[in-house]
Amino acid sequence: MLAVANRTSLGAVGVDAANRFHADASTLSLFAVVQLAVYGGMQIPIGVLLDKYGARPMITIGMVLMAAGQLVMAVSPSIGIAILARILLGAGDAAVFPAVLRLVATWFPAQRGPVMVQFTGIIGQAGQLIALVPLAALLHATTWTITFGSIAGLGMLFAVLVFVIVRNHPPEQIADVSVNTDTGVVRVVTSTVDTGVGIRAAWAHPGTRLAFWSHFTTPFAGTAFVLLWGMPFLTAGEGLSDTAAAGLISIYVVSGMLLGPMIGTLSQRLPNQRSLALVLPAVSIQFLAWIAVIAQPGPAPLWLLYVLAVALATGGPASMIAFDHARTHNPSHRLSTATGLTNAGGFIAALLAVFLIGLALDLQGAGNPETYSLSAFRVAFLTQVPVWLLGATFIVVERRRTRVRMGIAPKTRRTR
Repeated sequence: MLAVANRTSLGAVGVDAANRFHADASTLSLFAVVQLAVYGGMQIPIGVLLDKYGARPMITIGMVLMAAGQLVMAVSPSIGIAILARILLGAGDAAVFPAVLRLVATWFPAQRGPVMVQFTGIIGQAGQLIALVPLAALLHATTWTITFGSIAGLGMLFAVLVFVIVRNHPPEQIADVSVNTDTGVVRVVTSTVDTGVGIRAAWAHPGTRLAFWSHFTTPFAGTAFVLLWGMPFLTAGEGLSDTAAAGLISIYVVSGMLLGPMIGTLSQRLPNQRSLALVLPAVSIQFLAWIAVIAQPGPAPLWLLYVLAVALATGGPASMIAFDHARTHNPSHRLSTATGLTNAGGFIAALLAVFLIGLALDLQGAGNPETYSLSAFRVAFLTQVPVWLLGATFIVVERRRTRVRMGIAPKTRRTR
C-alpha cells in the first residue's frame, strides 16, 4: 500500500507540481516517464538480488529509497533535483512488489499462491486512495515540504518495521522454497530473469508475445490517468473541484479492486477465450468511454465521467490475464523470464501514453496550468488511440499464432 501511495503521489497533486516547478506538460510527464523507466529497468537486477539475499533486505532497501526520493522531492528547488527524486522513488518501488510476491511464495502453501497474489494486489491498490485524498488534503492544509517530508518519514518507519518483523521464509525452512501441502512438492523460488538464450526462447513462443501485447494494451490508459493526467484533466479541463475529482478517481481505484476477482474467475473458466472474451472487450470499453467523453460539446456530465472511471478500471484486472498467458505457455524454468517480458509491455505503453499526452498539450500551447483547456485535453487524450490500435492488432495476430501452436486452430499459409 505504501509503495503504491508513493508511486501515485505526484498524480494527486499534478497541478500543484506544475506550479511549484514552473513545468510545462512535457516536463511534467517526464517525471512519470523517468519513474516508470527506472521501475521497469530495475526488474532484472532486482530479480538477481532477490535470489541472492531474499525479500526482507530488498523491501527494506526499497522503503529507504522511496523515503529518500520523497525527502528530496520535499526540498527540491528545481526540476533537475525533482527528477532525481523520481529516480530514487522508481528504484525503491521496483523492489517492493517482486519481493512481496516472493514472501507469498515462501510463507503460504503453493496451492494458495494465486489467491494470495490477487489479494495482495487488491490491498495494495488501496494505496492510491491514500495518495488521492489525505495527501492532497495535507498539501492544501500545510506546505509542499511538510507533505512530502511526512511521506518520507512514514517510509522510514516502515523500513524499520519490515527489517524488524519480516523474515525471508518460515523458520523450519533453510531456503526460499514453495511447498504444496497437498502433494508435498517442494520447489525452489527464483526471481532471476534469464538472459540471452532464455529471453530469445521465451519471446519465440507466440503465447509470450500474446502476454506482452495483452499487458501492453490493457492498463496504460488507466495508468496515465491516475499516475499524472487524471487530476489536471478533471479539475482544469472538466472544471471539477479537487474533492469531486479525487472522489471520481477513487471510484476508479475501488472499481478495479472489485473487478479483479470477477475477471480473475472468468479467466479461469475461459482459458481458451481470454483474449476475445476479456482482454479485447476491456480495451474496447476504455476506447468507447474515452471517445464518448471527448465527443461532448462541452464539459462531460458527471455520470459519464464516472462511466469513464469504471471503464478505465477494467484495464488493471484485464492486464493480469497476460500473466496467465505467460504462465500457461512457458515451462517453469522460463517463467520468470516470460513474466519479466510481459511486465515490460505495460510499462512501455504507459511511458508512451504519459509522454504523448504531455507532448500533445505542449504542441497546442496548453502546457501549464494557466493554459490548460478542455479542448486541448481532448486532443491530447486522442494520442492513446494509436497505442490501443497497435496493441489490439498484435493481440489478434499472436492469439491466432498461439492457437495454431496449441493445435486448436488450423494452420494457414500466413501463420508462421
